[in-house]
Amino acid sequence: MPPDPHGFADVSVVIPAYRAAATIGRALASVANQTVKPREVIVVVDGSPDETAAQAEAAAKQLSGTDLHVLRVTHGGAGFARNRGLERASAQFVAFLDADDEWLPDKLERSLAEIVDTRRVLVAHDGWIHDGDNATLNECARRFRESGDPYVNLYRKGYIDTCSVVIRRAAALGAGGFDETLPNAQDFELWLALLKDPAAQFHVFEAPLVRYHVSEHGIMSRTDSRLRCGLRIAVRHAASLRAHPGSVVASLWFRITAIHYEAACSYARRRQFLRLAGLLVQAPVNLVRATFLHLSGRAKPRAAFIEAALAHRCADAPS
Repeated sequence: MPPDPHGFADVSVVIPAYRAAATIGRALASVANQTVKPREVIVVVDGSPDETAAQAEAAAKQLSGTDLHVLRVTHGGAGFARNRGLERASAQFVAFLDADDEWLPDKLERSLAEIVDTRRVLVAHDGWIHDGDNATLNECARRFRESGDPYVNLYRKGYIDTCSVVIRRAAALGAGGFDETLPNAQDFELWLALLKDPAAQFHVFEAPLVRYHVSEHGIMSRTDSRLRCGLRIAVRHAASLRAHPGSVVASLWFRITAIHYEAACSYARRRQFLRLAGLLVQAPVNLVRATFLHLSGRAKPRAAFIEAALAHRCADAPS
């Protein structure tokens, strides 16, 4: 992608931030160190009671000309904050970064090379998961390349890491943005909504260009919430699989089983054996209920959380 006359790429970076005073500087430094500079960075301070906003504003100078917008909003969760960033964004492409994570220097350059001048709606890549002194490679691209339909595999395994994503803003707005009623996995739910049309192209390439830092209090550690949200999303998007190869019910069962397996591993790891026992009892009930909701057509459709008029204006804008 050729930069604009001022040397910046046509991409907005959206960073939701809550209680991130200790880490927002690191996240913004990783944006400042990109080999291709974004046009703007939008930090959405999600009602955070600490010094997150002040720490973000203090990083403005290191961004070297990239516009920094610090939005202060009432606390509404990650989906709410990302939607406010999407609404404010002015670029054709949007990249997402969480306030406690960081990018490697060529993340934007390599991501934009995979989406500009293509018909792709979304691109993503591998990443490192840092848990204390341990780093594990999250091989998203390998799961993308597995045999079978990539969308079906995405539904089953949820292999796209949000901090690796670059997306077309028009597509995200046209889909209605992130589901603000989901306290967890709003990103995964939006990817399913965006890519359900078999004509929607996406790509996950093999390069670990993000560092995700595990936090005991981070959203990924909230097992109960992940379980509840995962079940809602699985039922909601099962019908989308009808446009793709394979058995819808088999994929639904695979997803429900995977959600419970992930929760079981989390409870076992934390030695929460009473919760683990309750989960094992509840799992078959959840499987039957999800199957009934799907087959009866009672799954609730997703709502739009960004104004339709705004989405239409963006969709009508020249690319």
